[in-house]
Amino acid sequence: MMQTFDVAVLGGGPAGLSGAVSLARSRRSVVVVDAGSPRNAPSAAVHGFLSRDGIAPLELAEIGRTEVKRYGGLVLPAKVVAARADGNRFVVSLDDGESITARRLLVTTGVTDELPEVPGIAERWGRDVVHCPHCHGWELRDQPVGVLATHTEWAVRQALMFRQLTSEVTFFQHTAPALSEQQAAQLSAWGIAVVSGPVDAVQVADDRIAGLRLADGTTVACSVVVVAPRLVANSGVLADLGLEPTAHPMGVGEFIAADPTGKTSTPGVWVAGNVTDIMAQVTASASGGAAAAAAIHGDLIAEDTKLTMRVLSQDFWDERYSADKQVWSGDPNPHLVATAADLSPGTALDLGCGEGADAIWLAARGWQVTGVDLSQAALDRAAQHAAEAGVQVNWRQGDVAGWDPAPERFDLVSVQYVHLPRTVLDPLLRRLAAAVRPGGTLLVVGHHPADLEIPTLRRPRLPHLMFRAEEIAAVLDPAAWDIDATAPERGATDPEGQPITLTDAVLRAVRR
Repeated sequence: MMQTFDVAVLGGGPAGLSGAVSLARSRRSVVVVDAGSPRNAPSAAVHGFLSRDGIAPLELAEIGRTEVKRYGGLVLPAKVVAARADGNRFVVSLDDGESITARRLLVTTGVTDELPEVPGIAERWGRDVVHCPHCHGWELRDQPVGVLATHTEWAVRQALMFRQLTSEVTFFQHTAPALSEQQAAQLSAWGIAVVSGPVDAVQVADDRIAGLRLADGTTVACSVVVVAPRLVANSGVLADLGLEPTAHPMGVGEFIAADPTGKTSTPGVWVAGNVTDIMAQVTASASGGAAAAAAIHGDLIAEDTKLTMRVLSQDFWDERYSADKQVWSGDPNPHLVATAADLSPGTALDLGCGEGADAIWLAARGWQVTGVDLSQAALDRAAQHAAEAGVQVNWRQGDVAGWDPAPERFDLVSVQYVHLPRTVLDPLLRRLAAAVRPGGTLLVVGHHPADLEIPTLRRPRLPHLMFRAEEIAAVLDPAAWDIDATAPERGATDPEGQPITLTDAVLRAVRR
């Protein structure tokens, strides 16, 4: 089943989960796709994360997933195999054969640590083979440390920083270029011994590092080995989106370039965490995810604002009704049928009549109907349908949002799925209510905000144009009206043909 979201977060580490929580709290539909294999899984604990210091990496991830779900986000345990642009959306393919679509992507796929190819390094990684003094230094303090150099500048930096944590640090030249005079002097100033020649293997005894064995067979004792892995962004999923990794200026790896908010050069795609900041620790990654989420939310707001303005324009509706042979089913709205079936025919106003199905249904039952719509293209089609049905309807083109029926009065005023900002809708409903004769009926039907919770519904997500019936009922004087505000459900299918349940906001009011 193809699911559609505002944002798909690819990667469920601190950056992705932090971004997803922020987006979900902003009432964005968000999905996190995560294979469940975080970079820091080999480590026993996460450190330097205020209030969470010492927590296990997998426990931290589970807390994050719970928080995402608390705010209505979805977490999918799957692996992303491909992502591509499809018009103004993205299609993400998963390893289980499913696909999701999203308006925006937040990619937080992290990095791969390419470790030195020395036997024993990979097996001890995250335990007593480490890379960061801030992440692991306190736990390994006062132990003899060996720094295995593959990148001279970075290894010297590591040696100096670990010297703050222990009195015994040895610098193993291994395969790194020779030290400069200044670098050698810096190490000497801190009493750090330098061992030349390549390292053949990590020596282990009783499941603990005992030392590093050199190519000449000599073993130099140490309990901790510090390495500088090459940090390579996990950017394969981004390649088809036109994003290739950039070499890090310090020569320690590759990353995906982005602006300070995580926005990439591909419209609609943001990155956060180690995929773009390869040296970021957990707190920085989480912060990057939150910053990207704020930028994405703002970008969606801007898009939705443009869409709203377009939806309220005549050009939009003329284009829509002109582009297709028939937009709607041609059947009258069931809420109108249920309301008017037992009413005596009189005069009716169908505001926002579209292609005229409701107005034609009423006219066929003896009502004198006025149908009003913003789109002349819709009215032309409605007039053709009326002629084919052999009924007469008074069709009028005009601005639905500003329509004022006065001085006309009607026995039935029907407003079906006319969605306007409340600052426009409420005054309109007051004008329409004033046009209902005593004993007459006002029927207003709209899309309920509950539909926003349906991830597979591709209707534009414009919550400010949706309403609850009881909210709009507030425009009526309860002393003058018998009011019935409901939220009935009805079955439907999504764009992929899957069954879903929609909720309507239905206001029926009869003037006393």
